[in-house]
Amino acid sequence: MFIATLIAARRLPSGDISAAEDALRAAGIEPMGRSWVEADEACDLLFSADPATARRALEGLLAGVDVILQGEAGRRKKLLVADMDSTMITIECIDELADYAGLKAEVAEVTERAMRGEIDFEGALRGRVALLKGLEESAIDRCREERVRITPGAEPLVRTMRKAGAYCLLVSGGFSRFAEPVAAAIGFDRSISNSLEVEGGCLTGTVGLPIVGAETKKRALIDSAAERGIDLDDALAVGDGANDIPMIQSAGLGVAYHAKPKVAEAAGARIERCDLTALLFAQGYARSEWAE
Repeated sequence: MFIATLIAARRLPSGDISAAEDALRAAGIEPMGRSWVEADEACDLLFSADPATARRALEGLLAGVDVILQGEAGRRKKLLVADMDSTMITIECIDELADYAGLKAEVAEVTERAMRGEIDFEGALRGRVALLKGLEESAIDRCREERVRITPGAEPLVRTMRKAGAYCLLVSGGFSRFAEPVAAAIGFDRSISNSLEVEGGCLTGTVGLPIVGAETKKRALIDSAAERGIDLDDALAVGDGANDIPMIQSAGLGVAYHAKPKVAEAAGARIERCDLTALLFAQGYARSEWAE
């Protein structure tokens, strides 16, 4: 049995649910029932076959509604591995840090290309960090305090999953001076990230090795699951950039969150309209079950 969860950014009227059921029927799939996860916000549609066809029929069908399709069994995940920049927080930290050096436009252009998968992530990271050579170390803390904002839904997502017994890991191609405080604030068990090297109170323009890139993110997911005896089908991975694709594709539920086109195409599920609480509804958590 499969589930298509319709999740509304605002309100999910019954007419939209009926339209989704009609779209399934038009694609040759007979719906086998509906049930609210949260009244007027998120609804499950049950069906028995062909999830790929169902996804094509439903994604983008309803304005303001995201759709996540998955097997009915094991929908509540035991492992969460998440990207940080533009996923768990609303900014790209390196772009904002570069603004303190007067280089935001130049760095942000490279970041965008790297996240789209147009250029190599690790080379692009080295090049951007090199531009920051000589920036005062104090700019890191200023940037974090002044500009980092947690993405709506991040805290209830992580805290609810941990309350239910899941292990939650933040894996970032960004920097530990941002990732560690962010992980603690949101409620992650642990974070993995890159280190900006500092000497004499200033950035050296180098990043510590080995660099946390796409392969590290994938390996972190696989190793975290293996260490805890968790099947990869019971893992949820979420990110927005090209360096998240291997991680996303390795998880039982891999989600592209307001992601670049290449990532959205590669992922098994997409969140384009809602915030991160959509991933709680997708797992069948009603609001009454969310951690405070």
